[in-house]
Amino acid sequence: MVSSKAATVADYLAELPSDRRAEIEQVRDLVNDALPKGYVERMNWGVISWEVPIALSGPTYNGQPLLYAGLAAQKNANSLYLSTYMSEERSRQLKAGFAAAGKKLDMGKGCVRFKKANDLALDVIRDELASTTPEAFVVIHAEARTSKVR
Repeated sequence: MVSSKAATVADYLAELPSDRRAEIEQVRDLVNDALPKGYVERMNWGVISWEVPIALSGPTYNGQPLLYAGLAAQKNANSLYLSTYMSEERSRQLKAGFAAAGKKLDMGKGCVRFKKANDLALDVIRDELASTTPEAFVVIHAEARTSKVR
C-alpha cells in the first residue's frame, strides 16, 4: 500500500496483511505510549497520523492539523514519519541514537523506513516522540517554516 483511503485507524489496520499489521501495530503502540498528551491520532494523508489539533495550533498554511508523526505500510517497507527534519540537532540525536544502539538508520528527509519493528532503535524513537509537547511543536513548526531547515 502506498496510500490508504481507510477512514479509521481500525479500518487501515484491517486492510493490512497479518504480518505487516503486526509490525505496524507494534510501532503504533510505541507511538501512542510515548507521545505527550494533546496529540490526536487519526487517518490523514493516507497514513496513521498524530497531529496537533487546529484548535491548539491556530490556522495552518494548508488548513490541516500539524503532523507530528505518521506511520504507514508502504509498497516495499514500512515508514515512520518524524518531524526531526525541522531541527538539525534532533536529526543528529536520532542518527547518534541509532548508531549507539547498533541499528542501521534507513532515513529519508522525514521518514524512517523499516521492515520489522526490531529494525528500529525503539528506545531512541520513543525518546524522540516524547521529547516535544504539542505546544512546543507549534513553535518548532513556525520557526522551521521561516528558516532554511526545510
